[in-house]
Amino acid sequence: MTDLYVYYRVVAARQGEARDAARHMLAAVERATGIAGRLQHRADDALTWMEIYPSIDDVAPFSAALDAALQAAGLRACIDGDRHTERFVPCV
Repeated sequence: MTDLYVYYRVVAARQGEARDAARHMLAAVERATGIAGRLQHRADDALTWMEIYPSIDDVAPFSAALDAALQAAGLRACIDGDRHTERFVPCV
C-alpha cells in the first residue's frame, strides 16, 4: 500500500476557482478509483495546498486517473509552479 501526498502553490487570484476545480478533481478520482482523496492547506499559508490519497494498491493506474482528472478539472491553470508528489509506504 502506498499513500500519495501531492503539494503545490495556488495562484492567489484564482483561489476560489482552484477550490472548485480541486473538488471536481477529487470527485472524479474517487469515481474512477474508489479512493477518496482529501484536500488541505498549510496552517500558516492558505495558498500551499496538499492532496492526500491513502492506501493505493497500484500506483500506475491511480496516477493515470489522477492526471486525467487534473486535466479535466482545469486545476493546473490555477497552480503557480509545479505539483510535487511524494509516496510513502508503511515502515517494516
